[in-house]
Amino acid sequence: MKKTALVSGANKGIGLEITRQLAQRAYRVFLTARNVQRGEAAAAALRKEGLDVEFIPLDVADSTSIQAARREIGSRCEGLTVLINNAGILIDSNRNILALSEAEIRNTMNINALGPLFLTQAFADLLVDGGRVVNVSSGGGAICGGASTWAPIYCISKTTENAITMQLAHALADRQILVNAVCPGWVQTDMGGSGATRSIPEGADTPLWLATAEGLRETGKFYRDRQIISW
Repeated sequence: MKKTALVSGANKGIGLEITRQLAQRAYRVFLTARNVQRGEAAAAALRKEGLDVEFIPLDVADSTSIQAARREIGSRCEGLTVLINNAGILIDSNRNILALSEAEIRNTMNINALGPLFLTQAFADLLVDGGRVVNVSSGGGAICGGASTWAPIYCISKTTENAITMQLAHALADRQILVNAVCPGWVQTDMGGSGATRSIPEGADTPLWLATAEGLRETGKFYRDRQIISW
């Protein structure tokens, strides 16, 4: 069976680069995004590069959308080798948590933390034994040495995503499915801004390594630059 991957939030930035490089490594990749027009355009551009990429609409904050994507992808492939939970938002940079609205808080938690959980739940039975789940997190979610406050609900959502990573790793351990979180660093994406210190390919490096590296045995860990870091 050809190796197959699903990447959420993949119409731009790190998700798009992960999709490109997985396809360059002979994976069949399902590129997913909330925006249908942008998602279809991104997938079409990669196919023009000769890559095996298909677009599937997916809003990770919408259970109906998740289930529809599960049915569609399940009808197109026998199993999923890699699941990359990349979709995320940052809407509270340099704000006080007391000033955030309920809608902003719930939206951030639904996309950044619960999205990876619900998506992994939905696709767990399609994941092949020995497969990989990679959760694109952030160093802002680390609490060792003190929690970050520069984007409060974003950071809380990433702390939660890290905790979910550990729980999923335990739940899927009997099938040798490795589940790890990764901080890509400060990357020159729409989220990171042009002043960020890392290029998009640099940001995609460790997520790709976690998804594809042969001989990797660690699960339920948090990585940056291919090294385990503290939660």
